Amino acid sequence: IDGKSVVVQGLDKITARITTLTTSIDAPLRFGTLELTVNRCAFRPPEEPPENVAFLTVFDRGHDPSLAPKPVFAGWMFSSSPAVSAMEHPVYDITLLKCLAK
Repeated sequence: IDGKSVVVQGLDKITARITTLTTSIDAPLRFGTLELTVNRCAFRPPEEPPENVAFLTVFDRGHDPSLAPKPVFAGWMFSSSPAVSAMEHPVYDITLLKCLAK
């Protein structure tokens, strides 16, 4: 089932602060210096084993607005297996929690 919004968890590895973020499809979301956009998400119906999947594009905008954003991650994330395609970043970690129908 295609979703309309996504819930992700952001971790700041420096402060160990965890933040739960909700965003709509194709709406940019800021977390620290990162800007992430969810291009598509889907989830299984309730009668099947739970699985959420989303295609994310993540850029690091840094602290200097005059510099071009650096691509950090572009690919599918799975809620049941976050290590399958994890984002590699020295400061931040993003994990898919679930896709929502609304």
